[in-house]
Amino acid sequence: MTTMTLAQLASALEARLQGNGDTLIEGVATLGNANASQIAFLANSKYRSHLDSTAAGAVILSEADAEHFSGNALIMANPYLGYAQVAQLLDTTPDSAEGIHPTAVVHPEASLGDNVSLGANVVIEAGAIIGDNVQIGPGCVIGRGAQLGAGTKLWANVTVYHSVIVGQDCLVHSGAVIGSDGFGYANEKGQWVKIPQLGSVRIGDRVEIGANTCIDRGALDDTIIEEGVILDNLVQIAHNDVIGAHTAIAGATVLAGSTTIGKYCIIGGNSAIAGHLTIADGTHISGMTGVTGSIKEKGLYASPPPLQEAKQWRKNSVRMRQLDEMYRRLRELEKQMANLATDDD
Repeated sequence: MTTMTLAQLASALEARLQGNGDTLIEGVATLGNANASQIAFLANSKYRSHLDSTAAGAVILSEADAEHFSGNALIMANPYLGYAQVAQLLDTTPDSAEGIHPTAVVHPEASLGDNVSLGANVVIEAGAIIGDNVQIGPGCVIGRGAQLGAGTKLWANVTVYHSVIVGQDCLVHSGAVIGSDGFGYANEKGQWVKIPQLGSVRIGDRVEIGANTCIDRGALDDTIIEEGVILDNLVQIAHNDVIGAHTAIAGATVLAGSTTIGKYCIIGGNSAIAGHLTIADGTHISGMTGVTGSIKEKGLYASPPPLQEAKQWRKNSVRMRQLDEMYRRLRELEKQMANLATDDD
C-alpha cells in the first residue's frame, strides 16, 4: 500500500494546501464513502452539500468550493484531474506478470530487454523484440517479428500478431487482438476469394486498448493508431484505418475499413462509422450514431432518436414508413398551388 502525506500530494499536484499537511492519505474514495485515511474529490458543485457530512481525510476541490469547506483540502483549477493524478500516485493495481514464469516459451531468435516480466504460458515467437520493463500477462502470444516498446503492459490472453509494432508505455487489456486479418475478399460467381492481408498495425506511444478490442492489420498499407489514443472494450478497428492522436473511442464502436479519424476526436459508444471516410480533428460523435459520410468540420454530431414511450415509438415507426408517400403527396400539392398562383396571375 502506498501512503503519502497531504503535503506531498499537494507538491506533486501543484495544488494549494489547506489544513494539516501531515495528514496521511492511503487511498481515494467518494465523498460519501471516504474515511479519514482517504482523499475524496468534488468536481461538480451541485454535490457541494456532501462536504458537510464527508469523513474524508481531505478533499480535492476548486477555489469556489473551498470557500464552503474548512477541512483539509487540495485546491486546484481542475479537481477531476487532481483525482486522476492522486489515483495514479496511490495506485495499487498489481503487475500483470512478475519475473519470467518457467512455462513461458521464448524463441531463441526473440530479443528481450531488461527487466521484462512474462506470465505463465506466454509465447514469444522468432524475431520478436520486447523492450525494457515490459510486462506480458499469462497466456499472451507475441507473433513473429512483433515489437513491444519499453514500459508497455499486457494483461492476460492478449494476442499480438506477426510484424505488429506497439509503442512505449501502452496498456493492452485482456482478450485484445492486434493484427488479425482485415475483412478483405473478392467475389467470383458467388464464391469468396480471400485477399491476404499484407500490411500490419502500428501503434504509437501511450495508447490504451480495452478488453476484447480487435485491431485488424492492413491489406497493403498499415493500420495506424497514433499516440495517446484510448480505445474502450469491444471496439472494432478495421483494416487500414487511421486513428489520430489523443482520440477516444467508447465501447462497442465499429469502424469499417480505410477510414481516417482525426486527432482529439471523441466517439460515443455503440457508434458505427462506414468505410473510406474522413472525420475532422476535434469532432465529437454521440453514442449510437451511424456515420455514413465524411465529416469535414469539427462539431457535435448525433443520429439516434431520443428515448420515447413505446406506444409513441410504434406510431412514429409507422409514420417513418409513410414518408415516401407523404413526400409525393406534398410535391403534388405544391404543384397544384403553383398552378393556382399562375392562373390567378
